[in-house]
Formats: sequence, C-alpha cells, structure tokens
Amino acid sequence: MADVFHALDDRTRRIILDELAAGDGRTLFEICSVLSMRHGLGLTRQAISQHLAVLEAAGLVVTERRGRSKFHYFDPAPLAQITERWPLRERTDR
Repeated sequence: MADVFHALDDRTRRIILDELAAGDGRTLFEICSVLSMRHGLGLTRQAISQHLAVLEAAGLVVTERRGRSKFHYFDPAPLAQITERWPLRERTDR
C-alpha cells in the first residue's frame, strides 16, 4: 500500500493516471504526446518511462506487449483496496 501512496504523491504520475483512465491502452509515445499537448509537460520519454515504472510497481498500471509496442492500462484495484481498508461509516457526533 505504501507503493500506491508513493506513486500518487507525484503530480505527473496523477496526470498520467488521469489520462489512462480517460483512454486506456496507450503507448509511451501517445502518453508523451498527450502530456505535452494537453498539460504542457515537456518531459523526456525516459522521464515518463520512469514514472510509468513507478505506477506499474504500485500495481496502478499494467502493460501488455503486442509486437514491438507496449500498451499501458490503468488498474484501479489498488485504490479499491485502500477504500476497503478504511470503510466510510456514518458519524454520530455531528
């Protein structure tokens, strides 16, 4: 769970997750283009690749290789595990 919090602690990684949630199955090239055009982030492919590796290690991104291309998908399961750990209860002290 610490990996998930670490991954979400970075603004760029949260933007990457937002973009993958909006349109799954993107290549590194597509992610780089979207970050540059929509968000004005001028990061190198290597920097974005490192951010994706952190997200993948946290289980928030899964990848699939097809030929020479690697596709990235958002996996919300680790976020669901966090919400299951601290369920919302009705407060009685209000």
